[in-house]
Amino acid sequence: MTSVLDLDHAATAAVGRAVDVLAGRRVAVLTGAGVSTDSGIPDYRGKGAPVRTPMTAQEFLSSEAARRRYWVGSHLGWNAFAASAPNGGHEALAALEHAGIATGIITQNVDGLHVRAGSRRVVELHGTMRRVFCTHCGQVFDRRDLAVRVEADNPWITVPENVRLGPDGDVLPESSDGFVVPACSVCQGMLKPDVVFFGEFVPVEKFQEAEQLVRSSDALLVAGSSLVVNSGVRLVERARRRKLPVVIVNRGETRADAKATVKIDAGTTEVLRALTSALSALR
Repeated sequence: MTSVLDLDHAATAAVGRAVDVLAGRRVAVLTGAGVSTDSGIPDYRGKGAPVRTPMTAQEFLSSEAARRRYWVGSHLGWNAFAASAPNGGHEALAALEHAGIATGIITQNVDGLHVRAGSRRVVELHGTMRRVFCTHCGQVFDRRDLAVRVEADNPWITVPENVRLGPDGDVLPESSDGFVVPACSVCQGMLKPDVVFFGEFVPVEKFQEAEQLVRSSDALLVAGSSLVVNSGVRLVERARRRKLPVVIVNRGETRADAKATVKIDAGTTEVLRALTSALSALR
């Protein structure tokens, strides 16, 4: 387990302040893409992140050509995305929950790594790439099964050994010509990954679940999110209205730095390990 000795002086001091703030409290956790970068999944906005223009929900739903481009890129990236493993940060948060300190994880990520790390209460705000559903009949499919179908329908497609993944597990395809877009095997309707696209709103019931987790906690820990997405900022505001302390761990600025009780500008894996070690020792 990482100790504060693995961090620089400023981060070490900030971790110490965070431990003082969080000690004895039940902590809700909100995570973003920065938690998964050490698993090989890039961030949309982190330093060095490539400039990307994510597909919007309107594009996907209204354009067959756009859906074809999406499914080619998504399939090419799926194997690498699915092979990503939880890192020390995911494991530290799972340990924090098992110790009775964290009340659960609210995540903006769609990679499923918190679940695979052993976290039991995970609110996936933006959905998950593990599932695909039919927009017509509602049938749900496992993404692994769909990948088998895609390859059967497109035997010419080859998945490169080294792909430049996007945060949602896709790559930018060179061409989508001739690609057979998967359809619902029940009604032949349009399939869509079970994720919130740009231009879509987080489902009301999902946000309410996240709010309930914050309401049942005594503090909020934000890790690896720049809080550019409104759903994250709204949860920070909910915590502040209840006068809960807010600890933010993120490399670089976030939209809520001025509202944080403690801000730790450092890598999430190292900090989460250190926080978990220190808080568990105080139990």
